Amino acid sequence: MILSEVFGAVLEFLSNGLTSATVWQLVAYALVVTHITIAAVTIYLHRCQAHRALDLHPVVSHFFRFWLWMTTGMLTKEWAAIHRKHHAKCETVEDPHSPVTRGIRKVLLEGSELYRAESKNLQTIEKYGHGTPDDWVERNVYTRFTFLGISLMMIINVMLFGVIGVTIWAVQMIWIPITAAGIINGIGHYWGYRNYDCTDAARNIFPFGILIGGEELHNNHHTFGTSAKLSSKWYEFDIGWMYIRMLEMVGLAKVKKIAPAPKFVREKMVADLETLQSVVANRYDVMAKYAKSVTHAWHDEIEQLRGKAKLESRFLRSSKKLLQREPAKLEAPQKQQLSELFQHSKALKTMHEMRIELGAIWERSHFSSDQLLHQLQDWCRRAEASGIKSLQEFSMRLRSYA
Repeated sequence: MILSEVFGAVLEFLSNGLTSATVWQLVAYALVVTHITIAAVTIYLHRCQAHRALDLHPVVSHFFRFWLWMTTGMLTKEWAAIHRKHHAKCETVEDPHSPVTRGIRKVLLEGSELYRAESKNLQTIEKYGHGTPDDWVERNVYTRFTFLGISLMMIINVMLFGVIGVTIWAVQMIWIPITAAGIINGIGHYWGYRNYDCTDAARNIFPFGILIGGEELHNNHHTFGTSAKLSSKWYEFDIGWMYIRMLEMVGLAKVKKIAPAPKFVREKMVADLETLQSVVANRYDVMAKYAKSVTHAWHDEIEQLRGKAKLESRFLRSSKKLLQREPAKLEAPQKQQLSELFQHSKALKTMHEMRIELGAIWERSHFSSDQLLHQLQDWCRRAEASGIKSLQEFSMRLRSYA
């Protein structure tokens, strides 16, 4: 009789754990714990440790370290080093997880394997892992017993929910490999929209950064790598930034840097040194706005191109995309296609050539400020004398940067 009661109690415990949670309670728990893990990755590992965009209070910092040890087994130094190398070698053969060089399928499905392989590269860890925690706990607990934390997490889940806790634990274990190693490193460099024409292939997956803590705004991040805030446009939402602001309001975080926000003096008639400094500091915003001006010029020219030139629709569609791209990234056949287009549109040719000239201003580091200012003023003068409406309007906006 006693054995039967004990056996029944054991079965009851394995079925329901200590909580006897319902299905919806189990789902809610899984969503909460995986979201905390995402928050730890984006706020602590990514923005704080890898990019130094903010400082966290020691209590918050160590909570995230402990939580990541329990739910992922990842080490701060390894993660920060691999991510910093990704930025330093982005889209090259040395990039630890670029879909441009390795293929989207490889990164999407085997992202965690690529991470583990790079974590064994001691040269990467030593070169890029500087400034990360190196205290007694890190050396003697987290680094020595990486599997102990995730084992404890499984025991806790089983104690709380019974056998089904193992399933929840499995979800926790695959959450980061799927979302971070797969989706962000894969899709984030393959599919989506771009606010800025940064030097790599990074894209914003969605404008609402909630599920992956704001990391969905990947093009914004690669453009302003040291910014604690990943949203850029008014319609974008970065939940990680919301958490950071909440921590900052109670004294548990201090933001060190965010992306520059351009300011304007609309009455300014001539570009001055302040204009030059602002244009250089906000060059990604400048070029994003110029790309829109090119689009406006395209709409003004499209009827002429379709009517008088009688160019094929397929040629026009691909040419429009090429005009939006950074000129330095165009290959020989693409440049040849644009040359053919420019034979039928002097306005588009002018827009393209002046984009190249504008971009060269902040690349001429050996020029003095006065020389660069003279070039900027001359650029504005020629733009406003071009007779191209979209170029004239852009120039008036450009010289009002302050």
